[in-house]
Amino acid sequence: MAINFGRISIGIYVEIKRSDGRIHQAMVTSLNEDNESVTVEWIENGDTKGKEIDLECIFALNPDVAPEEEISSSPVTPPPPSAVKVNKIPKNRRTVAPSKLEPPSRDNRAGSTRARPGYQAQQETAPPPPSQQPTQQQQLANARRKSNCVKEVEKLQEKRERRRLQQQELREKRAQEVDTTIPNYEIMQMIRDFRASLDYRPLTTADLIEEHRICVCVRKRPLNKKELSVKELDVITIPSKDVVMVHEPKQKVDLTRFLENQTFRFDYAFDDSATNEMVYRFTARPLVETIFERGMATCFAYGQTGSGKTHTMGGDFSGKNQDCSKGIYALAARDVFLMLKKPNYKKLDLQVYATFFEIYSGKVFDLLNRKAKLRVLEDGKQQVQVVGLQEREVKCTEDVLKLIEIGNSCRTSGQTSANAHSSRSHAVFQIILRRKGKMHGKFSLIDLAGNERGADTSSADRQTRLEGAEINKSLLALKECIRALGRNKPHTPFRASKLTQVLRDSFIGENSRTCMIATISPGMASCENTLNTLRYANRVKELTVDPNAVTEGVRPNTNISNQLDVMEEEWDLRNSPQRDDLKLLCEQNEEEVSPQLFTFHEAVSQLVEMEEQVLEDHRTVFKETFRWLEDERVLLEMTEEVDYDVDSYSSQLEHILDQKIEVLIELRDKVRSFRSALQEEEQASKQINPKRPRAL
Repeated sequence: MAINFGRISIGIYVEIKRSDGRIHQAMVTSLNEDNESVTVEWIENGDTKGKEIDLECIFALNPDVAPEEEISSSPVTPPPPSAVKVNKIPKNRRTVAPSKLEPPSRDNRAGSTRARPGYQAQQETAPPPPSQQPTQQQQLANARRKSNCVKEVEKLQEKRERRRLQQQELREKRAQEVDTTIPNYEIMQMIRDFRASLDYRPLTTADLIEEHRICVCVRKRPLNKKELSVKELDVITIPSKDVVMVHEPKQKVDLTRFLENQTFRFDYAFDDSATNEMVYRFTARPLVETIFERGMATCFAYGQTGSGKTHTMGGDFSGKNQDCSKGIYALAARDVFLMLKKPNYKKLDLQVYATFFEIYSGKVFDLLNRKAKLRVLEDGKQQVQVVGLQEREVKCTEDVLKLIEIGNSCRTSGQTSANAHSSRSHAVFQIILRRKGKMHGKFSLIDLAGNERGADTSSADRQTRLEGAEINKSLLALKECIRALGRNKPHTPFRASKLTQVLRDSFIGENSRTCMIATISPGMASCENTLNTLRYANRVKELTVDPNAVTEGVRPNTNISNQLDVMEEEWDLRNSPQRDDLKLLCEQNEEEVSPQLFTFHEAVSQLVEMEEQVLEDHRTVFKETFRWLEDERVLLEMTEEVDYDVDSYSSQLEHILDQKIEVLIELRDKVRSFRSALQEEEQASKQINPKRPRAL
């Protein structure tokens, strides 16, 4: 049925009622059939104002413009011409639109008889004589005509009532479709409604691969079996190839629940249907050619434990078994061997080597050599050397897969507050190209430890605190090294952590490229960790946008108190490059590192250095003990002779004992200092009041 606007047309003047109760004239400028309303405009204080008003309100104030229904034939006589003339609205009021809206005059205010031209005509006409007074039939006709407005309003009300019923039925139907036994089903319905309004354009293999010196992308994994069993909600939406949306449930003061939809943009965004091959195509694959051009490439996976880092880097899992051939490690190795066969690279006569090691609690272990502990040193040319790290030559992809399986089998893992099987270490797999023994290019592929472990710095367990502190510090250092790479800064704080120290050569040089894959869990229970991961990844990308946005100089933190000054002097740690880089790192991240947290990091760093020195001195004493035993054995054999030289025996024995005492006292003093450092670390951990890290 078409909407009946009665005598209303564009340009006609009608009376309207304002929200403050005022009634004045306004001109109709448009008719809205969709919601059965009209738009009116008027002049007020020199400004044109407008308003949209329902038809029923217009008809209530302007019954003379309401639609007429056809009146059935009846013996009612038509009213006299004079009566019709008195009540008829002037023609120019309905059809002629003035060229310019005039503001209502003083006489046109609410209640004035001059406000309506119809009434003006009625006022100027003399009252009809008694012979022309309306008869009873005429009054009945007028009453019937007047009831048309009421009927039209009733029809509008019926339509609205029908719409309300339809909406209610629709809500009930949706409620029936939703399993109300699902926890947070209301949130789930909100997410469904929001997703229904989006235009989806996901990443496809047809999209172009862009070249970035620093590429940051995000990968969402599907809900796992455990999450499905507890009916966990998926709060992550990836509507396009570079956008990630997080639907964070919130609650108002009145306990009303609502969604806060947070949007992030990256170079690439992979939804839960993307395969490892798809992720590799846009992330690590463009970096393979870099190492053939005498460059350094780095690709690392960052995120919460259980978010898919090891799956992405190491390969698909089927239960506890891992198919290493489907991971980025193996896919990169496959392309390296394919590139070797190309004519322009084949003539270089390159050899391929692989290393696999882990960094755990500030220590480096060789995963291809029975987890042997390695030392990280700098040579005279400031080149970082991992002493004792074995490089295995590989001839094909199968050789690489065997090494990956060996390394994964002995990687350190354990339980955290967020996951029962957390990766407690950073695993670094490197593909190295050598030409005649010299380094030609290096590709470092890193599976980082779960970022939620960085929050475990206040745990009562010292080992957990040290693990968390190292992870927290290494992730901050990694971000700052990428900052230096993206902005060509003169100094890179790579000494602040073992991770960035061993990757130093990947952050220097013009031909260096980095790719970060932030893996996120879709479940609502992981929402906080997911947001932290996305914020970290977002800041990494922001750091590369404007090279002039941040200055090199950083304001020192004068509130930081150093509790280990005496030990620094005794152990010669005050001018340590590691300490300087750590201080710079914390100064550059004042928003995330409180003074107490910096003191704790400093205590942990010094504790690690002191531990290394104690262990080294202990090894030296242990080796010297065998020499002393041999010298003492010779002395004792000398005393078995009848005429042995007593003076020589006593002087030699005294010399051996002096050596023992001197070395043992020195070692004892260092052990005592080390024990004091352990107490200092424990006290510092109790005073931690960290500023909430936005990404860790």
